[in-house]
Amino acid sequence: MAKSFTRFVCQSCGRTAAKALGRCPQCGEWNTYTEELVTDEPARRVASSHGSGSNTPKPLTQIAGGAESERMPLSIGEFARVLGGGVVPGSLVLIGGDPGIGKSTLLLQTAMEMAAQGRVLYVSGEESPSQIKMRADRLSTDQSINQLIDSLFLVTETNLDAILHHVEQIKPRLLIIDSIQTVYDPQIDSSAGSVTQLRECSDRFRQLAKSSGLAVFLIGHVTKEGVIAGPRLLEHMVDTVLYLEGDRFQSFRLLRAVKNRFGATAEVGVFEMVGRGMQEVPNPSEAFLAERVVNAAGSAIAVTMEGTRPLLVEVQGLTSPSAFGNPRRSGNGIDTNRLLLITAVLTRRLGLPLAEQDVFVNIVGGLRIGEPAADLAVAAAIASSAWDRPLRADIILVGEVGLSGELRTVPHTAARLKEAAALGFKSAVIPRRLRKNDELPGGIDIQEARTLREALELATLAREK
Repeated sequence: MAKSFTRFVCQSCGRTAAKALGRCPQCGEWNTYTEELVTDEPARRVASSHGSGSNTPKPLTQIAGGAESERMPLSIGEFARVLGGGVVPGSLVLIGGDPGIGKSTLLLQTAMEMAAQGRVLYVSGEESPSQIKMRADRLSTDQSINQLIDSLFLVTETNLDAILHHVEQIKPRLLIIDSIQTVYDPQIDSSAGSVTQLRECSDRFRQLAKSSGLAVFLIGHVTKEGVIAGPRLLEHMVDTVLYLEGDRFQSFRLLRAVKNRFGATAEVGVFEMVGRGMQEVPNPSEAFLAERVVNAAGSAIAVTMEGTRPLLVEVQGLTSPSAFGNPRRSGNGIDTNRLLLITAVLTRRLGLPLAEQDVFVNIVGGLRIGEPAADLAVAAAIASSAWDRPLRADIILVGEVGLSGELRTVPHTAARLKEAAALGFKSAVIPRRLRKNDELPGGIDIQEARTLREALELATLAREK
């Protein structure tokens, strides 16, 4: 006979406790414990093929491979880039993002395209089929929607057993779940979206993908901190974790891979939200610099690496006399601690009077830079605004700034310079190299500096040869 008991589960990290706690001792979050009724039924589920003994150990040389050649192609180049070249059969992909950022739109576009290669099942727990059909009509281009996606099946369902029944009947090549937080297992006595439901439902979809070769995409909600809701175990269970980022007041969207078992991690795809959905941006550097005002004080060009792709972005800096006792340090698109460090170096090592100045830094286009290679560009933008002296319009700045005011080299310098030269930039200021055997591309005047002071002099005072 099945036995039931009550436990309390943290909705942030999944830690269980015998009683509700105000603050979770593991993740430190407040008021995250919810009560769940658990039924002890060890024989409730039939063992999967992975643990039933049907598989036997084999030598590595006898295992069939070829996952790379079996990828299902995607004409959405930016999406395919992030996935590693296409959709891998049997893969489980989790995509998260803020509400209204475009997750459902992007996956519906993918479903419409993949329907030309085979059957696709789109399961929604939040929208009706008519709502999805209206979006599909808006996203369709030159062909009739009925002719384009005859193989695309829509259903509104949240019951896990019913979803698996539909999969068995339709036998699709691609399954999209929108969203995993709405799906529930009727044999578990807890509400949809709870830690237990997320773990069990995701595990069932994982078993389905691995046993049948069906590619499964899961849409996940995010918390106020911007991470996917539910325990971290959810991200460990899937093959790929994608985040769709962007400022809702900007048209650009960034699809970032933070985990990928079939491709490079930290890869980024750039999209633009337009009337017909998510349109890929094949040359994001040119798009980010399209509205740049040349010869403006407080503007510098940085080259950041997003995965294997170099991106040129404009860094804007502004200094203004503070009206209060404590000057403000505000950064949009960069880490605040990094901004405080750079401001302190400029004040202490270069003597800039920033102690009574508010300092604002903005990364144009809604991009967020996390690597220290943009330190030199951020420092140059702040100094340019403080001096009211523009930097050279055809120069880029790459380098990490140390606490002593020295410049430190960064990886992938050659790729950064090659991208800058392709976009027409004539000069580049980089840290002085200790190893001269590194080959740098031609077509761009490379100037090396040992300190931040030298780099700013080269960027503001150097003249065209």
